[in-house]
Amino acid sequence: MRAVRYHEAGAPSVLELEAVDRPTPKGDELLVAVRAASINPTDAKRRQWGPKHLPKTTGSDFAGVVESVGDHVTAFESGDRVCGTGLHTDRFQQGSFQEYVTVPTDIVAMLPDSVSFKRGAAAALAGVTAWRALVDHAGLEPAETCFVHGGTGGVGHLAVQLSAALSTDTITTVGTEEAERAATEFGADTVLRYDDPELQESVDQPVDVIVDHRIDEYLGFDIGISAFGGRIVQYAGEDGDFEGAREGRSKNLSLHMMNMSNLASRSDTTNISEPLSSVLELVARGVINPQIHQNYSLDEAAEMHRAILEDSFIGKLVVTV
Repeated sequence: MRAVRYHEAGAPSVLELEAVDRPTPKGDELLVAVRAASINPTDAKRRQWGPKHLPKTTGSDFAGVVESVGDHVTAFESGDRVCGTGLHTDRFQQGSFQEYVTVPTDIVAMLPDSVSFKRGAAAALAGVTAWRALVDHAGLEPAETCFVHGGTGGVGHLAVQLSAALSTDTITTVGTEEAERAATEFGADTVLRYDDPELQESVDQPVDVIVDHRIDEYLGFDIGISAFGGRIVQYAGEDGDFEGAREGRSKNLSLHMMNMSNLASRSDTTNISEPLSSVLELVARGVINPQIHQNYSLDEAAEMHRAILEDSFIGKLVVTV
């Protein structure tokens, strides 16, 4: 079968489309024929840094059809449409950019018939991240106010839609007029430009929940716009100065630092399959709609890796296998 792998860390050029043996499922695994996969920033960053196991097949998200099941699997059978994520973690040497994957059932959910393989793959890691941030960590409730940084990115555009679905007052930031229109269509009540020098003054009400992927730049801003008892959720970002500690204490704020990868790599967390099932059901109902910016083929994986870190676009990049 074909697989996009790298044997050393480096630029996108280290990715190679290779012929490798088709994997065989263990007793607790599924063999899935991959129909679509999507890329996330973590895939490109791990390729830059170098994962624990090399060679590594790139990609975390996949959607496809169960080809066969291990002897101990009872919840799935051949022919089932499925979706999963988590293959980017050091738990796996495989990745989703290959024609077949063997995966344990804890990272897999049934893909509703009305959800295409491409939309399922696009919703996987990003959707679980949005769900974990808003529902599990922040406990966002109807009628609260929610601020989502970067409301047209992979996670951001799904977080805006999920926040709106919970009947909150949803505020987000974008960088272009096109993105402003898209964020409004996603359900944002207020759309602001993140390059506005008076951004903080533009937030005209205290915010209960803030979802941030660049907290090294915006923690002081987040604390400044937070309501008393507010919750700030960080799902990505680099180290930075902790600004606003005194104000944060006076507001009795909670700071949640989360990493969706823990769900795939730790046994003491919720299985990915649980929030993923919820996300896919919302996609099937039309409550959230993952946007696909561009579709690629496996031999264009290097361009996907470049684009995910360098280009600005709305939604997700997917590959058809």
